[in-house]
Amino acid sequence: MEDKALEREIEQQVEALGFELVEAERSGSKTRPLLRLRIDRPDSEPGKGVSLDDCAAVSRAVERYLDERQDLGERYVLEVSSPGIERPLVKARDFQRFAGKLVALKTQNPIEKHGKRIEGVLLGLDEADRVRLEMPDGGVVIVPRNEVVRAKLVFKWEDDR
Repeated sequence: MEDKALEREIEQQVEALGFELVEAERSGSKTRPLLRLRIDRPDSEPGKGVSLDDCAAVSRAVERYLDERQDLGERYVLEVSSPGIERPLVKARDFQRFAGKLVALKTQNPIEKHGKRIEGVLLGLDEADRVRLEMPDGGVVIVPRNEVVRAKLVFKWEDDR
């Protein structure tokens, strides 16, 4: 989101309700801005994330706050949803929390022999704010977090046949 102060204020609203703001996106037009929020539970696990009722409660609370802002206008659209099964990893805490999970990274520049898209098991962040991934061959790839354009969990369907 371009307006970092607005994002911080929305994040405070969301956290006061017991959720975490995973991602905030602003698009649309000046006369009809669209605010898209993805929320989660701080302790969520697959299948135990936010519900439709949770999204509605957060939407109502954030709408009350946004309705008081003069800079947004009356015609804004607010969308609140779960981050989905392939949850984006945005903040440093996400990279620590989901260590051990399969993730995909898209980077600004090619990384070693892997190119711009790398998939592996997340080992976490090191002290230099670099993402560490274990590759299928057992090797470890280290990517500076400021090189990461997008990161997300990867869901693999289980084949029960």
